[in-house]
Amino acid sequence: MKKKNIAMIVIVLLVMIAIAGWFIYKQIEKNGREYEIEKISVEDYAYFVLRQDGKYGVINKNGDTVIQPEYANVIIPNPQKAVFICYDENHDTKVLNQNHEQIFSEYAQIEPISLKNIASDLMYEKNLLTYVKDEKVGLINLEGKVITQPIYESIEGLPYKEGELLVQFEEKYGVINNKGNTLVKPEYDQIAVDNYTTEEQGYKRAGYIVSNTTENGYRHGYVDIDGNVLLEPEYTEVSRIMNIKDDNNIYLIVAQNGQYGMVKNQEQMIENGYQSISYNSESNTLTLEKTKRYGVATLEGNVIIPVEFSQIDSTGKYIYATNAEGNVEVYQEDGNLAEIESNVYILETANENYQIKIDSTQGSVYSILDKEGKQITKQNYAYINYLYDNDFIVSLTGGKVGVINDKEEPMIEIQYDSIEKVEGTDYIVTRLSENNSTQVYNKEFEQLCDMTNAVVQVEENYVKVYNSTETRYFDLEGKEKENTDILSNHEIYAKSQEGKWGFVDKSGNVVVDYIYDKATDLNSYGYAGIKLDGKWGVINAKGEVIVEPTYTLNGVKEPEFIKEYYKVEYGYGEFYYTK
Repeated sequence: MKKKNIAMIVIVLLVMIAIAGWFIYKQIEKNGREYEIEKISVEDYAYFVLRQDGKYGVINKNGDTVIQPEYANVIIPNPQKAVFICYDENHDTKVLNQNHEQIFSEYAQIEPISLKNIASDLMYEKNLLTYVKDEKVGLINLEGKVITQPIYESIEGLPYKEGELLVQFEEKYGVINNKGNTLVKPEYDQIAVDNYTTEEQGYKRAGYIVSNTTENGYRHGYVDIDGNVLLEPEYTEVSRIMNIKDDNNIYLIVAQNGQYGMVKNQEQMIENGYQSISYNSESNTLTLEKTKRYGVATLEGNVIIPVEFSQIDSTGKYIYATNAEGNVEVYQEDGNLAEIESNVYILETANENYQIKIDSTQGSVYSILDKEGKQITKQNYAYINYLYDNDFIVSLTGGKVGVINDKEEPMIEIQYDSIEKVEGTDYIVTRLSENNSTQVYNKEFEQLCDMTNAVVQVEENYVKVYNSTETRYFDLEGKEKENTDILSNHEIYAKSQEGKWGFVDKSGNVVVDYIYDKATDLNSYGYAGIKLDGKWGVINAKGEVIVEPTYTLNGVKEPEFIKEYYKVEYGYGEFYYTK
């Protein structure tokens, strides 16, 4: 009996150790899947590509030449680090540092990794390079440390997902992260990102549509961000419903032999038996089609409107079903009939106290309703869109727009060609095309400025409005500010007087006389532009002229300078400096 007890204890201990080991393994695996994307602000850039006479080199943030412009191309993957990929005329590369010394010479065919389908000033993985050995590809970081051995046939950026790489291993594709850890096993003929995106994390939580080739063409499946195979590659079509912003559940429209269904994670919610399935974001439902007849189902697969109508429209909070005779029935989101006329549409707003009604009896007539559904506007509007508080952007016939409140009092006269709220602020910008003018209003609808050919630029803690002759600054609370208040860490500040521009110090003392037609404020690197007789020059933080106004930069309202070099932007967010 005693031996049996000991044996039982040993078995229990072994089971506990195995379970603990399994949990530890899973935690290690989870930690290995996590990765960070380095964030770099423009103010932190230390190096820039230089282009001169068709050749490329490198300058630093002081404008000093680090690499002479003698190469066919130069790429700087990370502008904080002195790692420069230099190409000769044969497209062969060598890597140089800030002392013009070759580094990483023990690796062959070093290349940066281009980011794909990502809008950014930085178009490359910031801390990774590929290298080749024995016709296989591996990864090193910008310190020269090996991240992966050269075991892959190819490594390239995965579209939309910085920090993730598409790799080919033994003629199959997989995904690794920037630490070299496997996210999707290399078992597929194709891998695509499902394009799911959130405001907070971008595409980082997007999963993977994986595909293999069969005798009948490609078959598709799905792998989530944890590496779980939710669907084996056996479907003729797989797509994620991207408008459902739910990080915990994945909704997939799947097809087999032309028959569509819907899967939630791994559970088949709607069987494959429809010619099409589409998601309605306003009612959070699915429209089903079978033999040219339509109905509606919930995301849990319950059919709430039978598949017998000739047309389904989901507009606002109601669903409009048209039968074969052309008669329209209006349903609520739960599938019950609604007590509303079929030619009336009700749109919810971001404010629960208001709804917008569209009456299509005679064209489209807009009005504002309170939360009980009572109409509170008397005027017939051609367009209404909720702005904020109790205010609305409206348009009458003729296309002009303005702003009214819920009492129909004009807050901004209905006379403009366009109105928009500046993202991240309470500012409203209006425009008139007849004179190409831009007006800026604060939340109290006070007009702050009216400027022709204006650019409205939103920074972290202020809004800048400028054109070729004028610049004005506003804080995020809607008050106009002097540049000495907004740009508090500068040594000198651009200032205009009687139509001419000069520079003053923090106390307002004149450092550079008012002799220029336009001047920009100092940039992060301590240089400003000065304009005279249509030409641009450069001044430094001490007020010393570096370049007299000699550059003709057509169409550039405020050029960016580093010493005698000016910034040239070209396709896909890339730029260089030149003179």
